[in-house]
Amino acid sequence: PSPAPTPKPTPAPTRTPTPSPTPTPTPTPTPPPAPADYQWSELSYDLTGDGSEPEMRLYESSWVWQRGGVSIGGEQYAHGVTVHGRSSVTIDLNRQCAAYKALVGVDDMNLGLGRFSFSVYADGVRLWQSPVVKAGDAAVPVQVNLAGRETVRLVVEPRGTVDNLLLADWAESKFSCR
Repeated sequence: PSPAPTPKPTPAPTRTPTPSPTPTPTPTPTPPPAPADYQWSELSYDLTGDGSEPEMRLYESSWVWQRGGVSIGGEQYAHGVTVHGRSSVTIDLNRQCAAYKALVGVDDMNLGLGRFSFSVYADGVRLWQSPVVKAGDAAVPVQVNLAGRETVRLVVEPRGTVDNLLLADWAESKFSCR
């Protein structure tokens, strides 16, 4: 018998690569909320709010009159908050806020009476204080940086013997937040 022919080597089959799984795309992060101004004259109290926007603390605040219009030094303003001459109002920001702005002064309904000083506190630290403001004076501008702050306390102090009974205004008062 003749020897069997030597088989010719056949090439090893090419291996089909296993495809790598397609990576799951990283979800697009939710963009931060658009900046918004919150007028103090429209804020809710903490009892009726939902904790998502600035809110006044009912039990840690003096009486407030949220008004559609106020008058200081003969000048009309579209909105504002009127308080008694001795007042303190605490506001929980409930979001990232950049600034607080207002125009403060003696309400013209006092008929020429009243002297006050105004202060803005944030997280227990006084950030701003006005000079003494008298009836008939032009409104004093307030602008306070609130970056990183959680609470704001707006304070009015009387500077005369009967001034705690009179009215003080925070006109065009607003919080700029995200």
